[in-house]
Amino acid sequence: MTPIELAAVASAAVPGLNLTACAAEPDDAADFESALLHDSEGRRWRVRSPKHAEASTRLETELAVLRAFSPAVRAELPFLMPTVAGTVRQGALSTFVYSHLAGHSRSVETLAAGGAAVARELGSAMAAIHDLPPALVSNADLPSYTANEFRQRKLNELDQAATTGKIPAALLRRWEHALEDVALWRFSPSVVHGDLHEDNILLEGSRVMAVIGWTDLRVGDPADDFAWLVAVNDHAFVDAVQEAYSAARKDAPDRHLLRRAALSAEFALAQWLVKGVAADNAGMVAEAETMLRALEADIATYGGQPIATEPPVVAPPHSAAVTPVSMTDDGEAAGSASGERAPAAPANPAPAAGSTPVAEVSTPAVDSAEPAAEEPAPSDPPVAKAPAGSPENLDTTALTVIPLHK
Repeated sequence: MTPIELAAVASAAVPGLNLTACAAEPDDAADFESALLHDSEGRRWRVRSPKHAEASTRLETELAVLRAFSPAVRAELPFLMPTVAGTVRQGALSTFVYSHLAGHSRSVETLAAGGAAVARELGSAMAAIHDLPPALVSNADLPSYTANEFRQRKLNELDQAATTGKIPAALLRRWEHALEDVALWRFSPSVVHGDLHEDNILLEGSRVMAVIGWTDLRVGDPADDFAWLVAVNDHAFVDAVQEAYSAARKDAPDRHLLRRAALSAEFALAQWLVKGVAADNAGMVAEAETMLRALEADIATYGGQPIATEPPVVAPPHSAAVTPVSMTDDGEAAGSASGERAPAAPANPAPAAGSTPVAEVSTPAVDSAEPAAEEPAPSDPPVAKAPAGSPENLDTTALTVIPLHK
């Protein structure tokens, strides 16, 4: 819809609203059409119209969330929240009109340039959200997860993403290793905004004026609200936000919060892919695949942000042999029939679930097209060929691996 059409819908949603001007204001453009409206009394309004049923459901959820925030709860927050002024249903979709809030969103780079003052504001705002009473969520019949339930939910989502066949294997191993790292998931669940990012934080100067986009409120992992922040290249700024957050929290946050935040930021690409596949949206799928490949390359090149408390177990080179079989120049058992190979990317990848970590070796790999056992080590003396038909001339390549399966 055009801004003028949205203004007409808003007039129907709010009786007596006399609009004088309107302008497009993109807001989560993949799911919503939005506009900024002005009325004859100088007030400003924001209208959001969903593009599909899921987006409409999110707006209806936000309405329930905003109603759950009583005036007393709002008064305790260091920022303003939206107020729904009216709603109108068009077929299966509902359009919402909100009172406009002061402030403007900024890019993460601009926020980081704001220095310590902005960092303190962001940390205090996030702490205030996470210190909200969990009953606020449960009373509104919104999702609530324990730490273990949340981890299991992520594992289920990882399995679903893997079935698309479009996730690089190195990323699947990396994420699975982090999700199986039990120490990483020892956190105290809290109220979580669920869709916190730079576009949903409105500032004036260095002050956080309002937080919007309350469509995914839940009790869960507070690290999810930090996922957008780990994209900031200014680590000093991120540390300053976390320091202000920790100082403002009633309960001390766990020390692995930023690791899970980095995992959440990476895993969001897989979630975007799954969403595109489910919607049969070729554009979303292609975009997600491009971002996933870029992430895989970055991690392979630079190592990526740490997301697990411990790297996968890697045995010392040349320690993989467990039976007295001949070894090739690259330290692998000749004629190995296990089919497992050390993964090539990224740094410290995790083994597949239920498998034994494979030793990494740094020596050159043997061409798999040639039987490794037929190439003697350079230090070995030449071996005389036995007459055809003699026991010494039998091919023992397959026999040498039999002890590995006993």
